[in-house]
Amino acid sequence: MSIKQFLSRGLITTLSVLMLAQAPLARAEIVDTAAIAPQDQAAQDRAKVDAFIERANVKERLVAMGVSGLVAKQRVESLSEAEVHALAQRIDTLPAGGALSNTDLILVLLIAILVAIAL
Repeated sequence: MSIKQFLSRGLITTLSVLMLAQAPLARAEIVDTAAIAPQDQAAQDRAKVDAFIERANVKERLVAMGVSGLVAKQRVESLSEAEVHALAQRIDTLPAGGALSNTDLILVLLIAILVAIAL
């Protein structure tokens, strides 16, 4: 066996041993979905409500009721996760055409009243 073959085999063996030594450092565990989902769901709900408040027609409606957009946004930020989740579910059930039903109008009025009370 020549020196060149001996060195190449030695190098291959050394690299193989080093790569095998790294394997135990990598660890994968099963993560429970229930532990992650509430955090993601809360963030998604808050983003959905924020996007709804930022819509031009919603801002116009709130201004017509005497509530500024900045005050409404601050008030929405102070809502609990349960309240934000309830609002996000309501937003999902709104008709795409923008026609508000009586319950949707009550929801908008409820938000306006909450904002007015906070002042």
